[in-house]
Amino acid sequence: MTVNMTKGQAISLQKNDGASLTAVRMGLGWQAAPRRGLFGSRTREVDLDASAVLFADKQPVDVVFFRHLVSDDGSVTHTGDNLVGGVGQGGDDEAILVDLARVPVHVDQIIFTVNSFTGQTFQEVENAFCRLVDETNGQELARYTLAGGGSYTAQIMAKVHRTGPGWTMTALGTPANGRTFQDLMPAILPHL
Repeated sequence: MTVNMTKGQAISLQKNDGASLTAVRMGLGWQAAPRRGLFGSRTREVDLDASAVLFADKQPVDVVFFRHLVSDDGSVTHTGDNLVGGVGQGGDDEAILVDLARVPVHVDQIIFTVNSFTGQTFQEVENAFCRLVDETNGQELARYTLAGGGSYTAQIMAKVHRTGPGWTMTALGTPANGRTFQDLMPAILPHL
């Protein structure tokens, strides 16, 4: 059963039987919003990019994004860059896989971001979401609809963080500006 998350809401990544999830997928989907013009409506392609920044004791130790598809330890993998969105017709346009069992013990948080590499704002995006899927069986666990219509170029989407022996996901949905994950670091730090 999917949990439709709200900003700030957290969910445990424990299975119903008390066991911990071992592998999850953070999926991102979006579509370009049609723009009305003198000659009708048209859409302009929007290139959003998903990134995952791995932190240990509030310090970035690795990042996974379209130019670095696999974390140095192999526990986090980006499935590849999508330049236009909407390809999945409601499914994931970009995804980041996390093998929770392989994440090094010193990594205590993974922050997921989305940014417009071309600098377009979220006013040009619709139907944007991030979702967490149990990669072992394909079951969607949680979905967070990204607020659209803003004049910002990025969002700090969510974080997956250690809580005792397991993991928790928290929906963040914080608007930010930047074309790359590096640009977003000042906006990420308050969420650690």
